[in-house]
Amino acid sequence: MMRFRLMAACAVPALTVALAAPASAQSAANDDPTAIAQAAVDQDTADAPRRAPVIQDGDIVVTAQGRAQVLADVPLAISAVSGEALELTGANDIRQLNQVAPSLLVSNTGSEANSSARIRGVGTVGDNPGLESSVATFIDGVYRSRTGVGLNELGEIERIEVLRGPQGTLFGRNASAGLLNIVTKGPEFDFGGTAEITYGNYDYWRLGASVTGPVADSLALRLDGIYVQRDGFFEDVNTGYQVNDRDRYLVRAQALYEPTVDLSVRVIGDYSRREEACCAAVYATPEIAPANRGLIDPSNPIIPVLIGVGDTTFDGYFPAFGDPYSRRIAVSPNRSYDGETEDYGGSVQVDWNLGGVDLTSITAYRGYTNYQAADADYGLADILFFGPDSGREFRTFSQELRFQGTAFDGVLDWLVGGYYANEDLETRSELQFGNDYGAFASCRLLASISPALPRNPDQAGCLAGPGGAITAGALAGIFPDIPGPTVGAAPFVEALRLLSTVNGVGDDTANFNQNSENFAFFTHNIIHLTDRLDLTLGLRYTNETKRMDANFNNTNTICPQMQALLLPYLTGGASTTVPTSLTGGAISLACQGNSTAELNGLTLEDERNEDKITGTAVLSYKPTDDLLVYASYSRGYKAGGFNLDRSALKSPILPFSLAGGASLVSNLQFDEETVDAYEIGAKYSTGPFSLNLAAFRQEFSNFQLNTFNGTVYLVQNINGCGSNLGTGGTCDPDDITPGVISQGVELEATLVPIRDVRFSLGATYADTRYADRLVGSDEGDPLDPALALLPGDNLSNAPEIVVTSSFAYTPELGNSGLSGLFYIDARLADDYNTGSDLVPQKEQDSFAVVNGRIGVRADNWSLEVWGQNLFDVGYTQVGFSSPFQAPAQIYSAYLAEPRTYGITLRGNF
Repeated sequence: MMRFRLMAACAVPALTVALAAPASAQSAANDDPTAIAQAAVDQDTADAPRRAPVIQDGDIVVTAQGRAQVLADVPLAISAVSGEALELTGANDIRQLNQVAPSLLVSNTGSEANSSARIRGVGTVGDNPGLESSVATFIDGVYRSRTGVGLNELGEIERIEVLRGPQGTLFGRNASAGLLNIVTKGPEFDFGGTAEITYGNYDYWRLGASVTGPVADSLALRLDGIYVQRDGFFEDVNTGYQVNDRDRYLVRAQALYEPTVDLSVRVIGDYSRREEACCAAVYATPEIAPANRGLIDPSNPIIPVLIGVGDTTFDGYFPAFGDPYSRRIAVSPNRSYDGETEDYGGSVQVDWNLGGVDLTSITAYRGYTNYQAADADYGLADILFFGPDSGREFRTFSQELRFQGTAFDGVLDWLVGGYYANEDLETRSELQFGNDYGAFASCRLLASISPALPRNPDQAGCLAGPGGAITAGALAGIFPDIPGPTVGAAPFVEALRLLSTVNGVGDDTANFNQNSENFAFFTHNIIHLTDRLDLTLGLRYTNETKRMDANFNNTNTICPQMQALLLPYLTGGASTTVPTSLTGGAISLACQGNSTAELNGLTLEDERNEDKITGTAVLSYKPTDDLLVYASYSRGYKAGGFNLDRSALKSPILPFSLAGGASLVSNLQFDEETVDAYEIGAKYSTGPFSLNLAAFRQEFSNFQLNTFNGTVYLVQNINGCGSNLGTGGTCDPDDITPGVISQGVELEATLVPIRDVRFSLGATYADTRYADRLVGSDEGDPLDPALALLPGDNLSNAPEIVVTSSFAYTPELGNSGLSGLFYIDARLADDYNTGSDLVPQKEQDSFAVVNGRIGVRADNWSLEVWGQNLFDVGYTQVGFSSPFQAPAQIYSAYLAEPRTYGITLRGNF
């Protein structure tokens, strides 16, 4: 029986051709399926230019334009990675696509849920769930709410498409920088299965299996399962506790129902779970970034404070000093990084030929929960931690409906559709000050005033001397302008004593709830102007409504006491003065990130609504059968939203009653991100050689930036200013320009000179940088002072040059029926800054990562020895300011994985 599933996969050229043939061929199908192919061939000369091309063995078929097309005929910058290529490079999740897609960079930070994907240097920092991803992730046609939600074992994969540049016409969700389209292997009507067992260093085990086959003439099933376990890369030197381990599994069940040649229904259900400790960081020493030289040294006032509060030695507090890639850490006692993640859902895809019109419907529901504890100061002293109930939950329903067909004798290939999604997002935070915070904060404040002041973390307020006294002479020498030093110092001394009691308090819960409702209508049409000249026009209307509410429960009652004590000295209400560096600093340390009981009972509510029209226009031409050239313009968009972090509400110094109270909820909003993208490209493919070239320019307005300044998370829109900035760094709204420009050239090439040899090469030059003059909104408001280093510099995690390459050799081994395997790939990245505030201490030098695999294969089994990061290259994924650890700020880093190696046995039947 000729099945519709083959048409959907474009695996049988005859059937693909037949579906575009005239009515006479369709009529013949009722009697003899073979006649479909013959009738189509008879029409070959007449209508070949108007139909999809015949697909040959080895062609990569993609659905980037909502249609099944040969990769070489798609006038877009797109990388397609087959399941076999993923298997060779050892890719089990999307992070490992970095090795084979030079324009892509995937990294993760404080938890697995915080992963971020960047394309052409543009992406979204993943620490705040209120920001959607600039690079959208789809698995089997279903949108995953954030990049981290899609970071899981993938199971058996058909292919992964990496679409570069804005995607504002097709797919279920707008994406301003690019898109990852992951297609898993579906059920088959031929019985078969696979099994895999892998063992590697760090006691790594990976067990996988799949089985598929028919259970009736029109119904096939498939079941995939993966289990992974591995020791952690980081180890606590005091307890042996391991962090960044693996303990996860995935189960995916599918059914494919094809009652007729015109109807196909694919049902997918999956569940995955992770119980892992993630993610540790080390202090950034000169081995990580030379600019950190001298910061982790007893001459830095903060270092003796940390060591004293931690009641340890220098080596005890910084066990990885001198060798950060040893990944030796010192975790605060009784704190952990343990977390639990569940990802589950189901989808139903219906493909139905209605007679000249093809209908595609994808209905899906996804659930995702991630709860993660963390020793948030990443050091031995118990300064700051997230409780085990800190996390996020997503519940998403989506419906996509597309109609596609041809008109005007095949001149117009049209597609129209609609999309609806409703998502509930809940975040809960248990961010609390640790048991050592009071001593740390009071000692840190004294150290910031003067390193010469005597300090004793065991005394109230860290005050040294009898009864914790500070002498009038000591204060007078430091602050000679204090009228009556002993009188002026009295409230400050009392504040220090209060500050030293801020221990074990903070958020019981800080809850944010957000509902996002999105609907869109789109069309994407290919007009065949001539046999070789096509014009593609796409348009999309999107309406997005987000509703947010928040409530807080906090046990920090010390913060309001200190505000009452010291506020008169800040506002001029007291007869004597205490310097702002004392009063404001003391209040700020007590109320870090707005951790204060004054928020209790406060309920915030807000709503934003957006309407956007995006689109694309592409002119493509085939001067020969082997060469495609094109030029395109695209308008992309990513929705605005809310910063789901209560630290962004206001400065921690003033109480809410003086700072505007609940009206400050507007501080949480950020606007939508838009991009205008221009691209020219060429694709050449003939026999054993293919070459793709693209030159691009992308202009981002209202670029959404999320950064941690050592105290709070800032979410700010970034725009440029066409002329000189005005007073205070403002800009005339009529003079606003794009804030981020990404431009460059991409190359991808493959060569198969002989049967068993394959070379691949990819190279990207992307100059992705901020404008020379920046403001923080499209109204011309000034940029936040914490982002002063941004103007004119490259974006974080945006190397200008990336080169990827691979070599595969699969010779037959004599007449044994076996074949050998030798495979190696490499990724070379230029230097770049890993921190979104671009401070020099977060720089990463250029590096290269090499993977390799050798083995023996037969028809139904293979044995392979593999290694990833073969030369054990150490590099930073993301650098960040160590929380609260000033006055001379020190830095921390999330490191990439070390060298791993192992052996894999696979079988199939």
